[in-house]
Amino acid sequence: MTPRRRFGQNFLTDAHYVRRIVDAIAPQRGDNLIEIGPGTGALTAPLIERAGHIAAIEIDRDLAARLRERFGPDALTLHEGDALDFDFARHGDALRVVGNLPYNISTPLVFHLLTHADRLHDVHVMLQKEVVARMAAKPGSADYGRLTVMLQVSFAVSRQFVIPPGAFHPVPKVDSAFVRLVPLGEQAPPIADRALFARVVAAAFGQRRKTLRNALAAFCDETALRAAAIDPAARGETLAVADFVRLAGALALWR
Repeated sequence: MTPRRRFGQNFLTDAHYVRRIVDAIAPQRGDNLIEIGPGTGALTAPLIERAGHIAAIEIDRDLAARLRERFGPDALTLHEGDALDFDFARHGDALRVVGNLPYNISTPLVFHLLTHADRLHDVHVMLQKEVVARMAAKPGSADYGRLTVMLQVSFAVSRQFVIPPGAFHPVPKVDSAFVRLVPLGEQAPPIADRALFARVVAAAFGQRRKTLRNALAAFCDETALRAAAIDPAARGETLAVADFVRLAGALALWR
């Protein structure tokens, strides 16, 4: 199968990494598994072998046809379409999402999954190594940013291992990494106004060199920042996730 550039296809072909990934996911019979971008079925087959049945989303019609020829409906429920538009809620709760995400849509797709956090059991995906570094970053590091905060307020994020370019066809120009996201559930901090929280986080990292005094000027003044125990001279990358939660909560009341 010739990979199609418009879909950002890089097929996993290394059996060693297929085994490592499936072992890390540890699928069980009865799991509510859904694979994003099954492609040639490298992960699909061992996932079905362990789980008995999975669902999958494939945008490439030719690949979808091949998958239907290979796997019957008792083993694979296949949805043709774009994962960015897919309503994961239709598959119920305790959903286990897996996949080799195309580099060109990986971040928007992660944000799309974030909107279904309450229905997820866990997420195991391959992305560009630099994106995973941002997802799992710590405050004060160069990788810490909007993506970090928006994910870590809802998920425990842990990088599992790096996957070299040679494990894929065609060979990408970057390393990939396999990452696990587990919803925090009841341990997630309560956020009164999610939309406001998202806007505050986006503004704080909009221009990284700006102090919060300037970056958040459209939301509040120095008095409100100090009332939330936030230094107006600090920059967004120095605030922990809990600081952003506290700040957004104070601003929801202040406004």
